[in-house]
Amino acid sequence: MTTADIEIRREELASQVATDLISALNEELSSLYPEAGANHFRLDHEEVTEGRGAFLVAYHLDEPVGCGAIRRLGADTAELKRMFVKTTARGLGVGRAMLEALEREALGLGVERIVLETGQRQLEAISLYEGSGFQPIPRFGEYLASPLSLCMEKRL
Repeated sequence: MTTADIEIRREELASQVATDLISALNEELSSLYPEAGANHFRLDHEEVTEGRGAFLVAYHLDEPVGCGAIRRLGADTAELKRMFVKTTARGLGVGRAMLEALEREALGLGVERIVLETGQRQLEAISLYEGSGFQPIPRFGEYLASPLSLCMEKRL
């Protein structure tokens, strides 16, 4: 697989492919964060509708291999959500391609900044975000009471 083999498409959050990928993400998060009170933060359909955000799926030869979303938080800020790449496709550029596609979506929303939350144990995700220009920021919004959360931002 090369990045040229990856196609990223907008999908409905309620679609079967989205449901399957998010279920796989939640299963992985549950194994990484088994503590009582660990949370898989929500994403609602209306947050990723045209003009408010997007839910994207990465395909390799028509097989879904990853997903991610962007949702507008305010006039100048959008949040990256539900980034996931199947273990069989990791290390092949899917995450970077998805992140770039989500940044383009954010620019299309007219925002100047992207924020995100990831878990402190997700070292590969943190490395991807840092390598793409994201910097740590204080926890915000629904993540304030989440001690295992790491929040980051990137100015576009």
